[in-house]
Amino acid sequence: MERAVVMTGLGGQGIQLAAKLLAEAAMLEGREVMMFGIFMGMIRGGSSESTVVIGDRPIETPPIVPSAWAVLAMHGDGLAKLGPKLEPGGIVCTNRSLVTSPPAWPGVRQVDVAATDLAKEMGQPLGASMIALGAFVRATGIVGLEALGRALDTVLPPHRRKHAEANRRCLERGADAVAAPAGETAWT
Repeated sequence: MERAVVMTGLGGQGIQLAAKLLAEAAMLEGREVMMFGIFMGMIRGGSSESTVVIGDRPIETPPIVPSAWAVLAMHGDGLAKLGPKLEPGGIVCTNRSLVTSPPAWPGVRQVDVAATDLAKEMGQPLGASMIALGAFVRATGIVGLEALGRALDTVLPPHRRKHAEANRRCLERGADAVAAPAGETAWT
């Protein structure tokens, strides 16, 4: 089985870090992973997108995918073009703080978390992507929250490792903000 997850937002929101963290956590759990990041013109403020393909055997899907099982949207700008790529039975997780009126796609489960607002409440305004990722992981079961926490130690560059514990708290806060799936997960 393969699951393609596309993450979208603006440069500076942590999309690339969240994608690397999801990929590393999946590898820690023994899965196959392929990742591809796209920066549209500038690093801060421009569009940022990353695709992570996770499989339980060698990956067959290229990292630029025609369809996606899931989309995590930190900002609404990239959502309109990604919505049509969503597979029936998939999931879209949005940052409700900035995506206030997400479109509804038939047969796709919608999970919303006020990631930016929650990050500000925690005193971690740069932690919104970690909150959204924690919510996404809890809602889908694609990887375990514990694996995400362990992956932080590998993914964070040395000058950012002092923020690892704050990022773990953000992941946990996001997971606490949504319900775990009733029965089905990413691998069932």
